Amino acid sequence: MPASFARYAFQICQRITWLVAACVVEVISVAASAADVLVVTDQQHPVSARIGIRVIDLDAPGRIVDSALAAGLPTDPTRATAIARQRLQGGSDALQKRLALAYQGVIEASSLGITKIPAVIVDRQYVVYGVPDVDRALELIDQYRSTRP
Repeated sequence: MPASFARYAFQICQRITWLVAACVVEVISVAASAADVLVVTDQQHPVSARIGIRVIDLDAPGRIVDSALAAGLPTDPTRATAIARQRLQGGSDALQKRLALAYQGVIEASSLGITKIPAVIVDRQYVVYGVPDVDRALELIDQYRSTRP
């Protein structure tokens, strides 16, 4: 193998390494910024959010209850209560975890004082209401933050 080919191959490998490193840094920075962003919404107010941004769906607990606990219950309230309780207690840990996470999100949104949806929250101190495009809401927050001392 000629020395010039080896040098050329080395340069290509070096460029690929730099490219991969740049991509990793970009992924890490996107993940870091996404970790500071929270979106609160429901089914009637869909949002467009990139992957990695946490979205609290205020309707989630009701949908979980309807699909997993209330489906096919009898009309007799006493029997229905007993069956639902049995489903919840005898159900899988996954169901209980899904319900717990869904309600945890609702509680978190309430503790943040969210009054309208959709809401995009950054660093738990900046919020934009009514903007379903999360990237646009983040731009508005960045614009506001850049004007602050």
